[in-house]
Amino acid sequence: MLVFSAAALAVTDLLVKFALVQILSHDSHDTDFGLFTVRLAYNTGGGFSVPSWLPPGAMVLGTVALVAVLAAVLVRSAPRLKKRPLLGAALLLGGALGNLVDLLDGAGVVDYLHTGWLPSSNLAGVFVVAGAVLLVLGTVRGSVRKGQ
Repeated sequence: MLVFSAAALAVTDLLVKFALVQILSHDSHDTDFGLFTVRLAYNTGGGFSVPSWLPPGAMVLGTVALVAVLAAVLVRSAPRLKKRPLLGAALLLGGALGNLVDLLDGAGVVDYLHTGWLPSSNLAGVFVVAGAVLLVLGTVRGSVRKGQ
């Protein structure tokens, strides 16, 4: 169930990115929603644009390795997790997969959420942050099933 949920979240992220690239590449206007602005940008670096100086191939290989390790740990841990940390694991893995797939085309990860006070991001980034928070808080609060 974790893998299916993560895949569905990654597909959702990729569909949103595809739609926004189609819409925003023809319109140079930003759309302001108060808390954030929607503006098309490409991030060729890692999270928070670090380390953008790495060659693209190294960035892809590093990201593949990181997502593979993350997936292995989360899938192995999933049977012992209760609902909240399991939801966090699905969000975290789904966001990581969405940005990994987006990175593979060589153009960089599509970012479109700009606040002016946080690094630019996308739905996958929101998934990663929310997932990490739910996973950590759920685990810290004792949401791991006992005896398994």
